[in-house]
Amino acid sequence: MSKTSKTIVRREATPPKQSRADALGLAKKALGARTDEEDAAITAAAEADPDAQPTDAASRRKVGRPPLARPKRAVQLRLDADVVDRFRAGGDGWQTRMNEALRKAAGL
Repeated sequence: MSKTSKTIVRREATPPKQSRADALGLAKKALGARTDEEDAAITAAAEADPDAQPTDAASRRKVGRPPLARPKRAVQLRLDADVVDRFRAGGDGWQTRMNEALRKAAGL
């Protein structure tokens, strides 16, 4: 018969989280402690590094889907349950099909 041993894992207490304002204050304090010579040396080193060239805002690629010419509008609409169930029974895309049915009914 084998003995089983229990392993006790002790975790250190996690340090309290800093607020954003506290972190920004510490960063500003650290940046403010640099001398003008240090700042000039860092800037010169960054400008000399070909991999660390700054980019202008125009060259940055916009992230995300491009804006629609006629964006859809979110509305709250109360419909009969059997109408919604009928469209949902068709599977994914039921809201698009409902929109198409409303456009047809409105003559659009």
